[in-house]
Amino acid sequence: MRAAPDLSTTWLKSSYSGGEQGDECVEVCDDFPGAVPVRDSKDTSGPVLMPDAAA
Repeated sequence: MRAAPDLSTTWLKSSYSGGEQGDECVEVCDDFPGAVPVRDSKDTSGPVLMPDAAA
């Protein structure tokens, strides 16, 4: 089993996220070579998806 990565890093909110209040957003992190962590900006303590960068 692999160790969980340290995700206490800088997250960037997507400029393509919509909603009238700008609250329908995702955040990404670019500190992980080969992967792109993605999370819901409304629930920053929730789950993080980590697809391969190629995806």
